[in-house]
Amino acid sequence: MKNILTCIILLVTFFSNAQEIKVLTPTRIEILDLNTTDEKEFNRNRKACEAIWERMSKGLKKEDLTKEEKGELDKMVDETMTNYWDIEGQGCSWYCGGGPYKETASSYLADQGNINYRAENAMDLNYKNVWAEGVPGYGVGEYLEYSFYQGRPRITEIIVVNGHVKSETAWRNNSRVKKLKMYIKDIPYAILSLTDQRAAQHFKVAPIGKLDKNIDYITSKSLPPWTMKFEILEVYPGDKYEDTVLSEIYFDGIDVHCFAKGTLITMADHTQKPIEDISIGEQVLSYHQATDSYVSATIEELANPIHDTLITISLSNGSTITCTRDHPLLSFSGNWLSYSPEKTQMAYRFDDVKQLEEGGIVQTISGTAKILRIKETNTAQQTYTIVKLDETNTFIANNIVVGTEELRVIRICDKHKMITE
Repeated sequence: MKNILTCIILLVTFFSNAQEIKVLTPTRIEILDLNTTDEKEFNRNRKACEAIWERMSKGLKKEDLTKEEKGELDKMVDETMTNYWDIEGQGCSWYCGGGPYKETASSYLADQGNINYRAENAMDLNYKNVWAEGVPGYGVGEYLEYSFYQGRPRITEIIVVNGHVKSETAWRNNSRVKKLKMYIKDIPYAILSLTDQRAAQHFKVAPIGKLDKNIDYITSKSLPPWTMKFEILEVYPGDKYEDTVLSEIYFDGIDVHCFAKGTLITMADHTQKPIEDISIGEQVLSYHQATDSYVSATIEELANPIHDTLITISLSNGSTITCTRDHPLLSFSGNWLSYSPEKTQMAYRFDDVKQLEEGGIVQTISGTAKILRIKETNTAQQTYTIVKLDETNTFIANNIVVGTEELRVIRICDKHKMITE
């Protein structure tokens, strides 16, 4: 009787735990229509644009371009994209400060000539390279595991590119994942339910990761990393092969618009405080664009991720500021400026973002200042930001009006066709 009761308790515990695992469905699906014809056109257009950009760098103005030349520039969706198969361009993104440092797999398919199917292909941000499990059958139980350092920006979106998406034939011939079981630090977190579509499928999640203000970059490197695992539970059988294929699992998130340690934030009482010392609940000075006035705003959320790529901006009034490439600064005319404007506008709710460049004019607490120099720095360092204020979306950093993080928006191009949100 005792053994029977023990078994019943174990079974009840098992099913209770199983029921706690949530099932996530895509919040957005981007249909992929990748093909070699479009690849050839991309390469042709890219070459034409590079020739035009070269002439413009030598003084040719955009208004002096021919109708055909303007048409070529209009066709270029993202000037930072250098390869048709790349998922992202070379501008700043969440991966500037976030992302895994390693990926492993329980198995992978043997190399075929110079083509491999290893784990790293599923985190190279390229549609053409894939991971294929390497066991007999459909690979149920096989997995990919991503390793993250502590202190990196948090994840709020997981994007799964299901199947071999380089062509419709490759996608149909190979098996695709129907359900993925997701683990965080080996603890079941959710089941991702995937549709059988040649697409990038977006799953929204509550922020994953840990940002501790008391942990600096040096300390974080000595802490144990954490892992995220994706296990194949069910598959959609391929027309020709049992091999189950994933083109990519990649991430997006928050905590990417940041400033270097020591950046001075203007508080509501007009005193200044280093950004690393401010706290939630404190009040800062904020510029209210609609009324053209400065108001008090309360800090509701902060972040302090590590970034590898920053820019230092030198101004005519003697000020300098170091921030991420896509952090928005307010111009004297009321438009937002960013060193990677397309990335800023694509990811956050800032309208009409213009190119931040030398000679531009930004708004400061005392008026305006001219940008004299912009210099890139490629050294990992701790950064800080105000993620959210209670009322407005601006604050003052080193006497310059800058923006907080805003909600992400969807961008549509020919390669990615949005069908749901």
